[in-house]
Amino acid sequence: MREFWIIFKQAFMSKAKSKTFLITTAVAVAGIFLLANITTIIEAFDDGEKEGTAIPVVADNEAIVDRLGRQLAAMGEETEFEVTGDSRAALEDQLKEGEIESFLILQAPDGNAIQAEYVSESTELFGFPMMLQEALQSIQTEMRADEMELAPEQAAALFEPVVFEQTAVSSSGKTEEEMNQARILVYVLMFLIYFAVIMYSNMIATEVATEKSSRVMEILISSVSPVKHMFAKVLGIGTLGLGQMLLFGISGYLAVKSSSAVSDLSEGFFSEMGLGNIPASTIIYAILFFVLGYFLYAVLAALLGSLVSRTEDVASLITPLTLIIVVAFIIAATGLSNPDAAFVTYSSYVPFFAPLVMFLRVGLLDLPWWEPAFAIGLMVLTIGVLGWFGARVYKGGVLMYGPSRSLKDLKKAMQLGKE
Repeated sequence: MREFWIIFKQAFMSKAKSKTFLITTAVAVAGIFLLANITTIIEAFDDGEKEGTAIPVVADNEAIVDRLGRQLAAMGEETEFEVTGDSRAALEDQLKEGEIESFLILQAPDGNAIQAEYVSESTELFGFPMMLQEALQSIQTEMRADEMELAPEQAAALFEPVVFEQTAVSSSGKTEEEMNQARILVYVLMFLIYFAVIMYSNMIATEVATEKSSRVMEILISSVSPVKHMFAKVLGIGTLGLGQMLLFGISGYLAVKSSSAVSDLSEGFFSEMGLGNIPASTIIYAILFFVLGYFLYAVLAALLGSLVSRTEDVASLITPLTLIIVVAFIIAATGLSNPDAAFVTYSSYVPFFAPLVMFLRVGLLDLPWWEPAFAIGLMVLTIGVLGWFGARVYKGGVLMYGPSRSLKDLKKAMQLGKE
């Protein structure tokens, strides 16, 4: 076992100390904190630009402008308007010269129908223009209600939303609120599993191919068996991957908790997103499916990496593995809106799809214990079979040199492994 732990440590430390890994990890952690505080950063720039400025308004009814300011204030948007006598052409010239950022043309020709045009340097699909339209819509509704002599409560009754609630009566169903809270957590963990499997599997295949191309492999297999070498590589890089994912998770938690944008609402944020009371079973399943999914694809990656003699050939040979995990992610993403669909249920038992699809079903549905247990059993069995088969291919593949002929080299590698 001494040789195993030596290779394990070498695989772990060589990647952990590499500049690429350190820079990638640092950039990812910085990106997490940046995204958590992006609202604060944007507001800081916006406050510097908008301080002391008012939006010019060309209006034929100043009362509507006053009502618009009050309506926006009630919606939480503090915006100042200034009625101007300048023409549209003059305002457009000021806009082009950077003297103003936008202006508003507001007309009510018949007294109860509002016509508005918001002009800015670039088209904004969301944000303030949408809020402006909503505020003007509310004002127009009030004006027409006054024209029809409706009481305020009568006007409000016209726009009262329908009370609608969706309830599932199946034993595996959850309420709509529970489903919405679970989706965000499942979606985040699905992304982690997806990217981790692709990134670390490719790392293993590249590591094996690099040792072969530098002829280091010939020295290694003279002192340790190829089987020990393969599983030491898989475990070493897998441990590194779990550590990196844990670091990302802790960074994300701390970033959201420390963000000034949500400092006063952090508890509400986590509860609304379904992160305030995460079931212990969901966390256990997430770790379990992550580990099993990693080993499943890592053994395949090591097997494929042993068939190539140049690192340039790794990408083409590992493409089928990548396509499998992409298909699994597409099925899982589709199942977010309908986890009870037949194709989602059946594909969740396929070992190569189970890490994403079965975890999706476990997170969104109240499944009987035997369903995830059966999928986990199939994955463990598949990992065992792939480990046995992969060890035989790996044993012969690390001794093969020359141009790769893709999967046709499997037979030749197995024959060499028997010798």
